[in-house]
Amino acid sequence: MLTLREAAERLRSFDNVLILTHIRPDGDTVGSAAALCAGLRALGKTAYLLPNPGLTDTTAPYFRPYAAWAGFQPEKVVSVDIATTDLFPENAKPYADRVDLAIDHHPSFEGFGRENYVRPSAAATGEIIYDILAALGPVTAEMALPLYVAVSTDCGCFAYNNTTAYTHAVAAALLRTGIGFQTVNKTFFRTKTRKRLALEAAMLSGVEYYDRERAAVLSVPLALIDRVQATETDAEDLSALGGQIEGVDCAVTMRELRPDVWKFSLRTGPRVNATKVCALLGGGGHAAAAGCTVEAPFEEAKRRMLEAIAQVVPDFIL
Repeated sequence: MLTLREAAERLRSFDNVLILTHIRPDGDTVGSAAALCAGLRALGKTAYLLPNPGLTDTTAPYFRPYAAWAGFQPEKVVSVDIATTDLFPENAKPYADRVDLAIDHHPSFEGFGRENYVRPSAAATGEIIYDILAALGPVTAEMALPLYVAVSTDCGCFAYNNTTAYTHAVAAALLRTGIGFQTVNKTFFRTKTRKRLALEAAMLSGVEYYDRERAAVLSVPLALIDRVQATETDAEDLSALGGQIEGVDCAVTMRELRPDVWKFSLRTGPRVNATKVCALLGGGGHAAAAGCTVEAPFEEAKRRMLEAIAQVVPDFIL
């Protein structure tokens, strides 16, 4: 495992770099990748982001200025905020054995890079990218804006338990560059489309409680997405909803990606280790936020998840 200084020096030596982001890209992977790309360009390097088909209306503006042109042939490949090659988009899979440097903050990181720099204590990969860029030179406003997106979204605008004093210190340093953070906060944390509100209303009306109402299961079947004609932007970060229910410390969100293919997202308190639960089903993540995918009809998929939670939590009551 590389040190921070070694990771920075590797990047200083790279050129013609392609940066990879994960499927269903969130603010952390997009913001980290965009900032790193801007930082490499500031050093005079050629760097691009591999186009990601899963971008939403909220993340796309930070990604598109750095998207690679068709036919770009990289000399070096870097991944950001990707714990496993299973999370590579289809167009990234040809690079699965070509990642020269992987940068991540997930405890479940699988070490697929030729060299890796991982810091599980970081609230977001954006924190790590900030440190790397600061080691390479001045962090400009162009780098700081996507980094603020990365850090703020992965800690729920500094409300989640992964937020640390250092998270706030990084955010403060980013704000000192003069970025328009108010727009980011409004877009990501204080605005919901009417379709999004319809999704949340349906999810809450159908919520199922388990474990003396300490666990909640919320579902987003394809039929619901079709009924409200929701887009990926409308459905972004729906997993945050269950954790807002009073008394719930294990929120399970089931989203149907394809018929009988369910993406599980867990948001938990200290009683339930989400990474250990999702690892039993082939996934991973963080202690308080993790995910996995299960191919099965709804009731069977839900049963598998509840049984996995029961394996990890001794006092869990089905």
